[in-house]
Parts: sequence; structure tokens; C-alpha cells
Amino acid sequence: METKTMKKYTYTEKKDTRSGFGAGLSELGKKNENVVALCADLTGSLKMDAFQKEHPDRFFQIGIAEANMMGIAAGMTIGGKIPFTGTFANFSTGRVYDQIRQSIAYSGKNVKICASHAGLTLGEDGATHQILEDLGLMKMLPHMVVINPCDFNQTKAATIAIADHHGPVYLRFGRPNVPNFTPADQQFEIGKGILLYEGTDVTIVATGHLTWKAIEAAEALAEKGIRAEVINIHTIKPLDNELILKSVKKTGCIVSAEEHQMNGGLGDSVAQLLSRHYPTPQEFVAVNDSFGESGTPDELMKKYGLDTPNIIEAAVKVMGRKK
Repeated sequence: METKTMKKYTYTEKKDTRSGFGAGLSELGKKNENVVALCADLTGSLKMDAFQKEHPDRFFQIGIAEANMMGIAAGMTIGGKIPFTGTFANFSTGRVYDQIRQSIAYSGKNVKICASHAGLTLGEDGATHQILEDLGLMKMLPHMVVINPCDFNQTKAATIAIADHHGPVYLRFGRPNVPNFTPADQQFEIGKGILLYEGTDVTIVATGHLTWKAIEAAEALAEKGIRAEVINIHTIKPLDNELILKSVKKTGCIVSAEEHQMNGGLGDSVAQLLSRHYPTPQEFVAVNDSFGESGTPDELMKKYGLDTPNIIEAAVKVMGRKK
């Protein structure tokens, strides 16, 4: 766990998290000869070009046959390979759920399911591609680890780290450029959240693209005299129960923020944790039982209530529910 005092977070550039995956995969290829990559005709979109160029004998272009790709990946693990599959999040989960469940999760195969273009920030491609249910689909599968990093550096670190974890992993990232603010030399630890801001009034747990929005919200709340504790939950499963419970016992209330359906995502996992161990007022910043639509990422995030003002509003509201 990393602890930081209240300060202004800054970044020097915005970068897409899918490029963090590509950079991590390329680095892995040089370090581990058992790492292989499979792609469903989206090499450029998944930023797998460097790995393909550097290790053509370990790169497999499967074509638009995602179910077949998952079956091949499962088979490769039997020979000791560590397959990283790459396609859009919608095709990585919804289209191939049967193959993942039966061929990968059921027997705990060492497949890394790497998924780009998740959530509303896919933008103009519209509702059919903006999957908002993938975290729920994957976290319900026994043996499956579910990771949703917040920026380029964290995605790169996560990509490298999951190669050392034996078992199936779902790694989710996206297309838009977002602030790259976490350390380039970070050590990614599966299942361990990162404490970004310490506070006493309200806990904000955020994942993926909403992590930066949570930072902005905490800084705005501080100007109102409200001290928000902000936790970057990059691993949805296994959840960092200890860190979350420690925080809510101090603040007495919590906001969860994610680019996902309210049902089945981070907030759902947090609510289950609290109901079992420490019932606490909670507000959700998430998509409320709705498909997306075509639009720019910023427009959609605002329309569906996934922006900084929504986190601020939720924090003030949940504080009012404290006993």
C-alpha cells in the first residue's frame, strides 16, 4: 500500500492505456520466452505491433474468430506457454463467455485475456461496442483475476505483473488518452489498492478512467473543507478488503466510481464486502442499468454521470447519510 498526503497530483502527458499494454507486452517478450500473443485481427488497435515485429514466431493472428482464439490459448497453456489474447472488451468477454468459462476458468488455465476499448469512452462506435458489463461477467467466474488499471504506466506494470501470476486473468484497458500520473517504475501488486489521498470525511474508491476523476473530486472537496480519502482499486478481484474496511471505519461512508454498470462492478463488490463486515452508507457513480450510445467520450461520461462533479455530488450526499 502506498500512502500520500494531500497534494496536487500532476501529469506531464496524456496517453492511452492500450499503449501501456502494448509496451508491457513488448517488454515481456524480451524477458520471458514462454509469453505468446494471439490477436483477433486488431493488432494495431491493441498496440501489439511491437511484439509481432520482435517475436513473429510467438505471435499468432487468429482473425475474426474470437472463440477459436480462446480455445487455442487454453491449449497452449498445456505446453507451458503463457498466452496473452487481444481484442476489444466486448469480443473478449460477451462473445466468448462460453469458451472462457468452459476452457479457461473451469480448469484454471494460465490465459491472460487482454481487452481494449472498454466502457463508454469507446465513444462514437456506440452501444454495441461499449461493453459495460465485462467486469461483472469476468469477476463471477471462479479462479479469474480481474484488473482495471488507471493510466499508461499502471497498465504497463499490470501487463508485466500478470505474467508471473499462474491462472486466468482479465485485464481491461481503453482507447482514449488519459492523464498518466502513476510512477513509471511502480511495482504492480495484484489485489492491493493504492491509497492516493488520506482523509477522514468520506472514502472514494475508484477504478480505471474514474481514478483521475476521483483525484479531481477530492481536490475540489478539499477547497470546501471536506477531506476525502481516495483509493485506486486497480484490482476488482481479488478486492483489497483490508484497505477498504480500514478506510470506511475511519470515514463512515463511501463512494464507488467506475466506468461500468452499477450492477456487477466495483461498487457491487464493495457493497457485498460492507454488508458482510461493516455496513456503511454508500453511493454509486456508475452507469445505472442503461446501454450507451454514440458520442464523444467526454460527452458520454457527462451524460451518464461519470464525471468529476458526479463524484463530488455523491460524496456530499453520502456524508449526509452518516449516523
